[in-house]
Amino acid sequence: MAVPTTAAIGRARRRLGPAQAGAGAFGTVFGVPDTAANGSFFGGPGSTVFSDNPWARERFTGEVDSVQQIRDLVHHLADRKVDAIKLLSEGACAQSGGPKYLWRNPAFPDGVELERLPLPLLRAGIETAHDRGLRVTVHTTQQAAAREAIEAGADGLEHGVTIEPLTDHSLIDLMLEHDITYTPTLWIDDAHPDARHNLKKVADAGVHIALGSDTFSGRGLFGANTLEEARLMVAAGMTPTQVLAAGTSGASRQCVRPHLGTVAPGKRADLLVLNTDPTADIGNLRDLNTVILNGELVIDKRQVY
Repeated sequence: MAVPTTAAIGRARRRLGPAQAGAGAFGTVFGVPDTAANGSFFGGPGSTVFSDNPWARERFTGEVDSVQQIRDLVHHLADRKVDAIKLLSEGACAQSGGPKYLWRNPAFPDGVELERLPLPLLRAGIETAHDRGLRVTVHTTQQAAAREAIEAGADGLEHGVTIEPLTDHSLIDLMLEHDITYTPTLWIDDAHPDARHNLKKVADAGVHIALGSDTFSGRGLFGANTLEEARLMVAAGMTPTQVLAAGTSGASRQCVRPHLGTVAPGKRADLLVLNTDPTADIGNLRDLNTVILNGELVIDKRQVY
């Protein structure tokens, strides 16, 4: 049976923007451009991975050190017509004079002492983005940072809670109360033993989930990582149907792209047609039959007899 699903499962991830695991030299602001997956304002590590790469640091990060700087940068990005703003609250991002914390990652078993993005800057970035009509997603890995981001007004969490068990049930209630979108990015965070369990908890609670693969983390390919992320989300305990929704309607919701993500009259005709049912086995997403992009047939693997 050929099962149509929306092509947003591949392209809505591009709209959402890669959730970077990395650092800015100060607080880091990301803008997600409308034009391409690797546009000028995608975020990336500033003082860590790209510390010796001035070309990348200039193009992939926005580094700020005051409330006024973060407001000015968000206005600059909004003037450039970005789709959304991403803020790095933690996870290898340092802010001069901010509170220190220990960032843990399997690559650094002893932990790395860093400084969090100060709350006034976080609030100012979110407030300014909302004033300009832009949604804001915040990079977090710990429960405390996730709570802080939500209470500051964030619309979504990139990574969410990955490096520790999600034991604060009131945090899940807060996600539901604030209509948060949780983007787990297991493809990059699966090394953390709690990442899958935390995703299952928030998904079971009814929190909105978007499929995002952290594609710009330095390895892998756009699209291929999306398929791998779908497999990992199922392995975490979500059903294939839930994962398909996360990659289509869930992603379009987070990206504020109502014309994408569902098959309905008046929506953009982006379709994947598969030879086998992905709701029975998420791996069947690889069994491609045809691709229709904006109503036009662009890939046709049907056998003609």
